[in-house]
Amino acid sequence: MTRAPRPLDLAALVRNPKTRVIVTCGSGGVGKTTTAAAMALLGAEAGRRTVVLTIDPARRLAQSMGLTELDNTPREVKGVENGQLFAMMLDMKRTFDEVVSEHSTPERAEAIFANPFYQSLSSSFAGTQEYMAMEKLGQLVAANEWDLIVVDTPPSRSALDFLDAPNRLGRFLDGKMIRLLTMPARAGGKAYLKVVTVSVGMFSKVFTKVLGSDLITDLSSFVSALESMFGGFRERAQHTYELLKTPGTSFVVVAAPEPDALREASYFVERLSSERMPLAGLIINRVHRTAPVTGAPRLTAARAEAAADALASKPASAAGALAEAALRVHVEVASAAEHDARMAKRFCAAHPEVAVIALPALPVDVHDLDGLRTIGDLLSDASG
Repeated sequence: MTRAPRPLDLAALVRNPKTRVIVTCGSGGVGKTTTAAAMALLGAEAGRRTVVLTIDPARRLAQSMGLTELDNTPREVKGVENGQLFAMMLDMKRTFDEVVSEHSTPERAEAIFANPFYQSLSSSFAGTQEYMAMEKLGQLVAANEWDLIVVDTPPSRSALDFLDAPNRLGRFLDGKMIRLLTMPARAGGKAYLKVVTVSVGMFSKVFTKVLGSDLITDLSSFVSALESMFGGFRERAQHTYELLKTPGTSFVVVAAPEPDALREASYFVERLSSERMPLAGLIINRVHRTAPVTGAPRLTAARAEAAADALASKPASAAGALAEAALRVHVEVASAAEHDARMAKRFCAAHPEVAVIALPALPVDVHDLDGLRTIGDLLSDASG
């Protein structure tokens, strides 16, 4: 006998004053951004000063909150009852610029901003988004002006890459090539050519030919200028990583009742478990449900289809045609409901320790605060 999944009391989690950070993750197209916004609104209207930070470049969050745009600065959402809600979207280049300005002199910052390698790194280099997400989250927590911070991560497995930021940054800084490129700062200007020649040896010509001497010079200057500042960033990233393990943080995985989405959800659950991160549970979103057909007991998809076929075999009438059409619709909904229940049961059997909450599919897309409130009400009802 399969044990019923432990219910996820998400409304209580959002309203709990001890909850400081909620991180949502999941694959694309499952309603994760909308769910994160609904949780943030639920927290704000419970009287908590709340900010929702999206790392997902999609514009759905701004649209649903009545904002024309989102950027690196928290913008207040109008129309929130009994509280304050702010929304923002991670701008990794601007965040990187802020880190440089805050942790270096104006002269050094100006030199770094002008460096071609920095300009590329700060806007498109692989991993920069994850580093800056960790930095921005750390800034929001350190500001100590938010009762609740809701983080909406990118819709892919890279959503949890920011957990690797401290270690990846450490490997980057401790790598042999980086140590080599920072030697000029330690050895002095005239010693640079000698150090590079001796250290790189036969590969120096290949590096210059492939990368170009200007790029090597830019990279060396960039790494030398940022070396001490990066060390501070590594410490802050590690501090934020440890913060994510504290009782005040909770991770919420969002999925749809589909094999691919639930497979991704399993990945997130297992990854969070291996990192010993506090997983609150799983939201299975857009679940189809059936209601009893008027004047008849609840029909399964098979029974409804058989009834519709029986009606179709009788002489046509307006009432009969209408009843047949209604039963056909019921067949589709009941089939979807049975499929969704089967998918949810399969996930729960594989992860019996994970608390689960199911949200019903809505007839229309959410595009405003009222729609977010509807989801918040559903979260509260399902939690109860």
